[in-house]
Amino acid sequence: MCISAGDAAFSGTVLYCGRQRHPEDGGLIHVLGYQNTAENLAGGPNAMLLHLPTRHLTPEQFISVGSDDDVLRRMVDAVAPPEVETDGMDWMDAGPEPVVRVFEHDVYTVLLADDPGLIPAALHRVPWKRRPRLKPELLTFYAERFPDHAIALCCFDNADAKRAKPLLVWYQPHDPDRLTVPALDSHTGGAPDLDADVPVDHWVLFSSDEAPSDGWGAPVAHPERMRHRLRSFLPDRVVGRYYGDGQTLRNGDFGIRHHDLLAGDLDRVERRRP
Repeated sequence: MCISAGDAAFSGTVLYCGRQRHPEDGGLIHVLGYQNTAENLAGGPNAMLLHLPTRHLTPEQFISVGSDDDVLRRMVDAVAPPEVETDGMDWMDAGPEPVVRVFEHDVYTVLLADDPGLIPAALHRVPWKRRPRLKPELLTFYAERFPDHAIALCCFDNADAKRAKPLLVWYQPHDPDRLTVPALDSHTGGAPDLDADVPVDHWVLFSSDEAPSDGWGAPVAHPERMRHRLRSFLPDRVVGRYYGDGQTLRNGDFGIRHHDLLAGDLDRVERRRP
């Protein structure tokens, strides 16, 4: 269900990717939503790693859900069958120098790295109770398989894992016409086995502000009291599908081309490997 720095068990994962214009400057962006239930088996601090198809992330791109910690739950409710139980802005050529930013977000201490090789030297900035031990092979995997991807290392301790709110972050994607959500699986702290078939327990959700207004997707019931900034990054309608109930899939991320999404053809969702 995700990549962890140490032994862990994950379930009830909800993944969301939406394509839209930034509410302030109008640039084309993707919005990623991520939530799961984690059981930390590492006997100490742990972390989950997320790779995003963008060169650069800043803490300001993480969107606080505040008291609206059911934003992804509402998207699932919109598309779930009743019988299912459910837990373009251009880059400058040179770009910023690779750095690691460390900040607090909900129950996580997050390290944002433009280069995963910079993470070990920044771990001392994580509070000791959340500071995981990282295997070199895991960071080597990301450096080799996901060049030009931003890496988010979300550090947590045993008590925090069960009460985490959804992560919501916007970014400028490498390919605006391919929507991807991170779903590589390895819960031992080592690099994932790309040839393995792994169990899945995922709701995978997508949206686009270019979707047809008539009959596309399912409406999401956002509360009227929701803060304006948060609402501006959330969709009116979504499509989605549940992968689970004992199902296994080849290890990889989920993705769909934008034109297939606009057609509402979820059979074109791909399991993608780096």
